[in-house]
Amino acid sequence: MFKPFRKLFYISCLTLFITSSVTQAQRINTKIYDIIDAVSAERIEADITTLANFGTRHTLSDTISNTRGIGAARRWIKSEFDKVSSNCNNCLEVFYQNNIVKEDGRRIFKDVNVVNVVAIQRGTTYPNRYVIMSGDIDSRVTDANDATSDSPGANDNASGMAGTIEAARVLSNYSFENSIIYVGLSGEEQGLYGGKGLAEYAKENDWDIIGVLNNDMIGNIEGVDGVIDNRSFRIFSEPVPPNETERERNARRFYGGEVDGISRQLARYIHKTTKTYMPEMNPMMIYRLDRFGRGGHHRPFNDVGFPGIRIMEAHENYTQQHQDIRTEDGIEYGDKLKFVNFKYAAKLTAVNAINLASLAWAPPSPKSVSIGGIVEPSAKLSWSAVKGAVAYKVYWRDTTSPTWDNFRVVKNATEVTLDGIVLDNFFFGVSAIGEHGHESVVVFPNNIMR
Repeated sequence: MFKPFRKLFYISCLTLFITSSVTQAQRINTKIYDIIDAVSAERIEADITTLANFGTRHTLSDTISNTRGIGAARRWIKSEFDKVSSNCNNCLEVFYQNNIVKEDGRRIFKDVNVVNVVAIQRGTTYPNRYVIMSGDIDSRVTDANDATSDSPGANDNASGMAGTIEAARVLSNYSFENSIIYVGLSGEEQGLYGGKGLAEYAKENDWDIIGVLNNDMIGNIEGVDGVIDNRSFRIFSEPVPPNETERERNARRFYGGEVDGISRQLARYIHKTTKTYMPEMNPMMIYRLDRFGRGGHHRPFNDVGFPGIRIMEAHENYTQQHQDIRTEDGIEYGDKLKFVNFKYAAKLTAVNAINLASLAWAPPSPKSVSIGGIVEPSAKLSWSAVKGAVAYKVYWRDTTSPTWDNFRVVKNATEVTLDGIVLDNFFFGVSAIGEHGHESVVVFPNNIMR
């Protein structure tokens, strides 16, 4: 009689444990899955169609017409953000942010007002901490200075702009501790001028930027190489900030963080979140700032010290990028609406939305992380306490691994000794965990433990 009773007792305890764990997990995860499910491919298709139908959105195109040119496009984008705000009890602060760019003799052939469209969803606890999703408003044909020819820019970059608007629609139904910015940036094809202007604006206004998720071409699944893939996407990130101080550079050399800059940590965060909640997707971390000889709107933010990455399709089709609309040798050229896969664009929009939400719900990262254990059999870490954190995760990984593969959760303490983990053989980092399980970006050690 005892053994069956004991077995029943164990099963009951296990069931209670699992039920408790599942209940906790559902409290955390349901919101994320709801966000994924709320992203609409149909709305994204409608937005891309509207943007493509402005004919051209060249940075120096018509600004007076209500039906053609970049002026009409940016007014429509602002009106969409205004609609979102109206539907969420004015939860968005929508405005134009602009900069006059002088003729440069290259791609700016006359002085032009480069205008960005910004929508801020203000955080409840950290209103001056921001995670940003951006898309580009402008488009172009073969000649970068051709401001009049038809340039629908359906994928490059109506897809990223439509994804940004859709993320605003979905996430405006939630409240977050940190602020989220949804922005359409102009002047990308002329020299990343919109991003430069907003990055300078952020510095002038002392914005604390958690990360910039730049979306440029998120709608193509058939590459010029013949590969068709509707699940893979690339995350480009630079290894270390270009403006790091000598102290930071020396510390990085000592701690072994050649690939552990703030943008690379952001890339790892997006990779982890995506694999957790959208395991059918294949995020590819590309250890480069961007593609060879080409640039994106995350770069201006990197240049002034903010973390930023580029999210884009895995397989590009160069016959549909920066091309005059034509048929030549049997090949149809041009960035047309017919080439965009709207369901794929929705998937990458969902990738952005769940990462925006996770970061916006998370506490700040520890400001200081110290490491010790030199010539000892165990690694030691300590870190500064974070307001709102209920626990911390101490990560370590092989020095050749691109992702954080091992961790230990630490509660009610800001230090830990990892017995048997030799300092020399791994990289280490620490993140903060909030009340509802959302996690900050991992911080690499920046001090030696004394």
